Amino acid sequence: MNRDDVDWAGYFPAVVTPFTESGDLDLDTLAALIDQYAERGMHGAVINGTCGEWFSQSTDERKAVAETAVSAAAGRLRVLVGCTSNRAENVQDLASHALAAGADGVLASPPPYIKLFPDEVIAWYEDISDRVKAPLVVYNWPHGTGVDIGSDLADRLADIESVVAIKDSTPDADQFFETARRVRDRVRVFGPYMSARGVEVLRTEGGDGFVGGGSLNGSPDPAFWEDYWRGDFAPMEEYAERADRLFPRLWLPGGWAGHFGSYQAQLKALMHMLDQPAGHVRSPRLPVTDPAKLEAMRAILLEEGMLTEKAAV
Repeated sequence: MNRDDVDWAGYFPAVVTPFTESGDLDLDTLAALIDQYAERGMHGAVINGTCGEWFSQSTDERKAVAETAVSAAAGRLRVLVGCTSNRAENVQDLASHALAAGADGVLASPPPYIKLFPDEVIAWYEDISDRVKAPLVVYNWPHGTGVDIGSDLADRLADIESVVAIKDSTPDADQFFETARRVRDRVRVFGPYMSARGVEVLRTEGGDGFVGGGSLNGSPDPAFWEDYWRGDFAPMEEYAERADRLFPRLWLPGGWAGHFGSYQAQLKALMHMLDQPAGHVRSPRLPVTDPAKLEAMRAILLEEGMLTEKAAV
């Protein structure tokens, strides 16, 4: 199995998992969000990843989220389901369920907290590959796992049977682009191409796609990739200029948290301002409730033209 066994490309929002204010799973809001993403032309969606707060869900809830997302997508966009766990048996259980529900593939990071050594990372994914035998995405998430999958290690992972893609969230841009050069002949690479540097790499070397935290821009996110496939780089450069300006105003370096709250809490607050179904965060995450922080976030959206004065009131 390799990159040619899947057609995944373009913009895939990392989907938040909506909860009610009291902490219950809100599957109706999740279905509405997936429907909005499909209507806005997203090419795929990643469910139960970091943005999806998988870590605060039970196994049954994670399965319900996967089923809801696949059903709501109804074939209009590709659905990849996060199955990260500290035990390969749990990854297998979640992956088997997601695939049976109709998911197009599954995604897993190295197990959190343990800080595997390189040979252990290889053994981990080989074990998952043998168990799942379906399209598998390697998720490089250094802030959550304590492991940054560098280019040499990614090169080895690209040869594992079920691995068809890598979602690379390393904070090291140089490393990312080197990894992409090394492995794109075998696996699809999703990472920070939607930047000025990324546009130049797309122009000269090519690239596959990006998994972003939700889709704050809406339709312009997938449009960036539609422009790329048409070879129209001017609007891509305009998009990238604003993205490079906006990102550091909202998110900490490396994108692991927001300036105004945790990644999930800040993202959901921004989504509410933009009239996107988001629900609430669940403990141990806390919502952003400070009026000054919320006003600062609104001001950024206004200044960047993502929110009108009327909508901000």
